[in-house]
Amino acid sequence: MSSSDQATRPKIEKTDAEWRKQLTPEQHYVTRGHGTERPFTGPHLKEKRPGTFACVCCGHPLFDAQTKFESGTGWPSFYAPLDGNAVIEHSDRSLFMTRTEVRCAACDAHLGHVFPDGPRPTGQRYCMNGTALTFTPKDQA
Repeated sequence: MSSSDQATRPKIEKTDAEWRKQLTPEQHYVTRGHGTERPFTGPHLKEKRPGTFACVCCGHPLFDAQTKFESGTGWPSFYAPLDGNAVIEHSDRSLFMTRTEVRCAACDAHLGHVFPDGPRPTGQRYCMNGTALTFTPKDQA
């Protein structure tokens, strides 16, 4: 999807009842309720195949598996989103601290947080909830 496609495409909006019908209770808690799965419990933590990680809510492509790295935190971590239109960032002042929340640019689903302690080339660690993601292997794309 090009930058102009994302800029002109309206956000995906559904009622809470529609999201609850589509998602599992844990997916809803994480993506719509801004929750966090327990470390080392979510899917995709050990996924190493080439492919694309997308939003569990709307299917919007978010991260290329080539940018995934082992952070040791217990959540899938990436050093960069797929492109500049994949995610949006918001200031999160919950839990008595300021963090940068990462959401899906297409449907506003909560994905996780980004921290400035990642590897090169970006120095960023996009620490994502595996529950908020789907994975499509490259050979099935």
